[in-house]
Amino acid sequence: MDRPKNEKAVVETAVLDGNALRRADDALLAELGYKAEFKREFSKIETVAFAFSIMGVVASVSSTLEFGLVSGGHVGMVFGWLIPSLFVSSVALSMAEMTSSMPTSAGLYYFAAKLAPPDYAALSSWITGWANVTGQVTLVCSIDFTCAQMITSAISVASNGATNLSAGATFGILLAILFSHGIVCSAATSILARLNLFYVILNVGTTISAIVALLVLSDRVSTQDAFTLFENNTGWSNNASLMSKNESTQHIQPPDYVRCSKKTGYDSAAHISEEVAGAAKAAPLAILIGVGATASLGWILLIATSFAIPSITTILDTELPLPMAQVFLDVLGKKGMLAIWSLIIVVQYVTGAAQGVDASRVVFAFSRDNALPGSRWWKKINSYTQTPVNAVWLVMVCSGIAGVLGFSEAALTSLAGASVIGLYSSYTVPILLSVIGGRDRIVPGPFSLGKWSKPIGAVAVAWVSFIMIMLLFPPGQTTTADDMNYAVVLIAAVFLFASLSWVLSARKWFHGPIKNVESSSIDDEKRSE
Repeated sequence: MDRPKNEKAVVETAVLDGNALRRADDALLAELGYKAEFKREFSKIETVAFAFSIMGVVASVSSTLEFGLVSGGHVGMVFGWLIPSLFVSSVALSMAEMTSSMPTSAGLYYFAAKLAPPDYAALSSWITGWANVTGQVTLVCSIDFTCAQMITSAISVASNGATNLSAGATFGILLAILFSHGIVCSAATSILARLNLFYVILNVGTTISAIVALLVLSDRVSTQDAFTLFENNTGWSNNASLMSKNESTQHIQPPDYVRCSKKTGYDSAAHISEEVAGAAKAAPLAILIGVGATASLGWILLIATSFAIPSITTILDTELPLPMAQVFLDVLGKKGMLAIWSLIIVVQYVTGAAQGVDASRVVFAFSRDNALPGSRWWKKINSYTQTPVNAVWLVMVCSGIAGVLGFSEAALTSLAGASVIGLYSSYTVPILLSVIGGRDRIVPGPFSLGKWSKPIGAVAVAWVSFIMIMLLFPPGQTTTADDMNYAVVLIAAVFLFASLSWVLSARKWFHGPIKNVESSSIDDEKRSE
């Protein structure tokens, strides 16, 4: 008879502890200047699941495999993922530290405002915010367009090559995906939180299944070839390479670093932190686990893929939109390929859904500070779902408009590069400000790098700067209008707009994050508990 009473007491205690935790979160948010408008439904495990799901391991590898194949063959596949992953960890650590100190949906542009000298706070926030919004929205389009390409690949294989959908049909599939994501992302926070548990199970399960299938069912190449065989199919001469393997012609070419483009979203946990219980601890933990797990599983999958490819040239010559589809077709046959590919399509779909949530929170937060045209609409919280439904649909509409670039392969590739440049630009500003003294202007959160903060931040800034330059390179030393890298045009257009709007107008009325609630007193000891 005592057991039910004890269990009831335990449940009641957990509820009380949870409520106290949420009150502390809301008080900290008030200290940062914002009133609580979301329900804190994301638990620690669900926050980790969200951060991991948004990176979509098996889908990321499947959609970016071509970069490694072109830029180094087996060497490009294996080390073109490993090397960036080591540097990416520095960005993740810096992002986790800032998120722990300032857990708000505003994220990066809020960090920039608080870390910058007072006279430059508004400008830093403005530039960072526009870069982040641009990157977030275009990344939704990039992910969902890749999902559409995966579907067209499946249709082509299922019809034995008889049905190859046009660019117009692919665009139609993109619009359907975006519409469905608009519905999913408009759901209440409690539903979104639970969905991410399903997302992570599907993601990990599919990745492990792909690894096992490739290793067990393929006619594996030798270990030496899998790790060291090099092929240069970039169109760049070896003299243009940036990383030499030895004194012969073996190099990792610049375009290979585009593979890191799928390992973005380090700030995703920050943008949902106002929906997280115990955000100062849970959000940075999610960032670190999400990046670490993605890097590890992705590398193992790429090693398995390297073993399963006897001829790089044959895979690159495939008529399918994505070379990874051809790898699975060669190894598993038609039925096996369609089975695993169907799961990968679902993984890519849920990755796009998670990114849609992330982007909508950025749009909501930037609008809450009146920084976007029509902000009064995009910062509204739906009274039924208590989520920014208007911001969700703005993201989907803008992504659909950006999807028009999919009618040009060069433009679509440039869009993917531009989305990463936008995100990486927004990472650079707050981290750089922290390194040059901005860290002294904030109160450290439960997760702090201490004396390692500046050196780790310096590595992160150097890495991100390097990547942004690499993403602007054309595919070859000689290029035409049809295959030019237009990322520089897209990014320049956004920065030109942001700069002109600042000079002509925004500098007069935008003063950085706007407080919409009176600060609540929280002593430093509670913040570090």
